[in-house]
Amino acid sequence: MRFIKTICILALVLGLTGLAYAETQSVKISGDLTIRGLFRGNYDMDASHREVDRADLQGNLAQPMSFQPRIGISDDWDSHFMTTAEVEIEADLTDNVGAVIRLFNQRDWDARTKNINQTTWMNGTAAETGYATNADEFNVALDLAYIELKEFLYSPLSLKIGRQDIWLGKGFIMGVQQRNPNDTISAPEYTVMNSFDAIRGTLDFDPWTLDLIYAKITENAIQDIDDVDLYGANLGYIFDSYNAEAEAYMFAKRDDSIETWNIDSNNNIYTLGIRGSADPIEDWTTAIEAAVQFGNYIGARNQLEARARRAWALDASIECRYFQDKYPWKPKLGLEYILYSGDEHIADENPTTNGTYTGWDIMYRGRFPSAIRSWYGIYYASAQDMLSQRRDILQRFPDAAYTNQQQIILAGSIQPTESLTVDAKYFNFWQMYATRSPDFSQPNAMPGLLWRDNNKYLGSEVDVEATWDYTEDVSFGLLAAWFFPGAHYQDGSNSIVTDVVGTVSLSF
Repeated sequence: MRFIKTICILALVLGLTGLAYAETQSVKISGDLTIRGLFRGNYDMDASHREVDRADLQGNLAQPMSFQPRIGISDDWDSHFMTTAEVEIEADLTDNVGAVIRLFNQRDWDARTKNINQTTWMNGTAAETGYATNADEFNVALDLAYIELKEFLYSPLSLKIGRQDIWLGKGFIMGVQQRNPNDTISAPEYTVMNSFDAIRGTLDFDPWTLDLIYAKITENAIQDIDDVDLYGANLGYIFDSYNAEAEAYMFAKRDDSIETWNIDSNNNIYTLGIRGSADPIEDWTTAIEAAVQFGNYIGARNQLEARARRAWALDASIECRYFQDKYPWKPKLGLEYILYSGDEHIADENPTTNGTYTGWDIMYRGRFPSAIRSWYGIYYASAQDMLSQRRDILQRFPDAAYTNQQQIILAGSIQPTESLTVDAKYFNFWQMYATRSPDFSQPNAMPGLLWRDNNKYLGSEVDVEATWDYTEDVSFGLLAAWFFPGAHYQDGSNSIVTDVVGTVSLSF
């Protein structure tokens, strides 16, 4: 039934497009279809199937109030297929007016869900009553829906109003707002829904460009002051030489969604940064981006007083293309260093902690360099750091990849044929400040009882990806990635993580 509903919606949209064609300058229909096969192992870094006794967790103050089953994490090995499909309609109307609508569907193939009596989770057991199909797997959702007004009021100004993509620079601060409607995919990092409900004005004074942005991130209960809003400005300049460009930006994220018991405050995050890139020598590109954050930090519902926020981040890289024209396989090399500051009190975080909070807020990062490690603390967690969650503390995972982390990336690529490209990356990760986790060496150790200081070294990762352009419209890809846990992870939570993803994509 839902499949028929989907076909009807698409037919209606295309029909209306055809009727409106005479009143427009042009209508463009485009889209893409991507099918992935995923084979994953030990995403919780626990090959021994260590299980958490949910009954023992109840009433433990070190645990979150709701300890839910892990999402997207396999205790051992998992394999499944998924499909994402998008159809985009661009209408160019008269008087510099345009509109864009994008519909999409994303789903795991024939996904089934265990029927679980949720009330029994609190008793430490799960009553399973078979499997049910995912009723939302054939739903069509809306990703883009915005009006574009070019030369609005006067020629340098253009305006976009509605749900739209916003990617600035390298996506270090602004890139995506990932969402997985109805939880229809088990690998949510591959979601195609990355848009913002926003108003964006662009002033183009070539070579200067100024973007002014307002976005509604979360609208909770209407008429209540519990929303998340984003305000921002981004100023860019393109130089005449050295292929150079520069940007300066400021974003303010006002977060009123956190319910506090003892104080009247909120998480206001102000991010200021600069970015620049240039080719000082032909075939060499250098780039650097640095940002600071300040404002307030509320990390627990029962926090006694608001804490000031002071954080910083850095991304510096260099790319060498010198050998591209000297060898038939066109090799490229790159080196990159990324830093997200951490909170020096992270090992002792509790409602009475005061002083300045120095942990980095992820904002709306669009670029995630590694296939595995980049998503820890966002969608995935190790068994060790799943146990290290703290009740009512917003920062859930001590090994989160978006804060308190430094990384070095060595990258290279070759092109054996005109249609085949092979990319490889090697990563090293370590923390700024040490965290704490329950001591796995104690047979009955639970969080809050027996803790040990973790080593700062998180581990390394190797990603290798091959892309074959079968035609101009169809490409095949194969990604193989391994994360090797470092000394941060204890025995029982240091198994090698494996991710193999095969892809076939079609664009039209």
